[in-house]
Amino acid sequence: MKRIIIISFLIFTGLVHAQKEKEPINDSIPFEMFKNDVIISTDLGFYSAPFSIKDNYQLGVSTLKFKNNPKLVAGLGFSYKWFALRFGIALPVNLKSKTKFGETDYYDIGLRFNLKQTFTAIEFRNYKGFAIKDAYKWNDSIADNGSVNQIRPNTTSISVSANVWWFKGKEFNYQAAMGKVGHYTGEGKTWYFKSTLNLFGVSNLYETLVPTELLDTSDRVNANGVGAVDIGFIPGYAYVNRIKNWQFSVIAGLGGVIQAKYYTKGSETRSFLGIAPRIDLNLMVGYSRPKYFILLTSDFDIKSVNIQDLNYNQSYYNVRLTGGFRIKTKQKKSKQKDLKIRELTMLPSIAPKL
Repeated sequence: MKRIIIISFLIFTGLVHAQKEKEPINDSIPFEMFKNDVIISTDLGFYSAPFSIKDNYQLGVSTLKFKNNPKLVAGLGFSYKWFALRFGIALPVNLKSKTKFGETDYYDIGLRFNLKQTFTAIEFRNYKGFAIKDAYKWNDSIADNGSVNQIRPNTTSISVSANVWWFKGKEFNYQAAMGKVGHYTGEGKTWYFKSTLNLFGVSNLYETLVPTELLDTSDRVNANGVGAVDIGFIPGYAYVNRIKNWQFSVIAGLGGVIQAKYYTKGSETRSFLGIAPRIDLNLMVGYSRPKYFILLTSDFDIKSVNIQDLNYNQSYYNVRLTGGFRIKTKQKKSKQKDLKIRELTMLPSIAPKL
């Protein structure tokens, strides 16, 4: 299988542009930024998007759990002032058995930027290739072959989302909370509101989502795809702290969305209106000093659709270990040197006369 390339462009424009490297602007802002440093980082992690479908199927089955086969993803990042770029490539290493879970091809493209008290993320995800877990319980041919799962190579999951976080307190900075472009010097906490716009769903262009052994005569069970377009708001709370160079942050919220949801059978589509809950969760823990950092991050995007007796739930999440260096630029070094010279030349003028 060819390797899948993942590219993330992250454009950051921060609230503060003239901070010192080792000191916050004032005592009321408990973080420091390193946007004038060249930041080089490398990371290793994985992305996953399991989902489940619940309905009244044949043979007494009510829940089908679809699992993708994640790959290790290695990345290389660069950041300077307002611009940041990350290039990632999926390594040819499956985290699960290929005979049990098949192979998953996926793309993940993102655009992120920070402006004053807001943080914006626009993302596109595409996963192709899943396996229905424990299908041997209702499929005798799978059990006879010594397998446990049914591989569905043409099942595809797509998600397009645009999210904006607005943080109430000026003492909270998303980039500093994540620990790469900056870090905290103490504690930061605030309420926030997240606005979210999403288009997501699962489909299979060659067969029904549900295996033939479980089908009945209803259009819903014989669907080739299910998904939704939704918009909503999520209130939440953000907390970050750094103690002896160890920093951790939690951004968590619970809200709701208004959905235009649908399922398709061949060329026919049935649409419905409704509401659904939505969870926002971002976690980070790491060690950060002015010259280097190492971080473990994870974020979750949990979506759901309910249509009559059909329940579709999907969780997009990733876990990533990142390490990097912050390198002073020559321009910054010269400014610091000029500042020291000016301080020395000022000393005789302010010294008391004898």
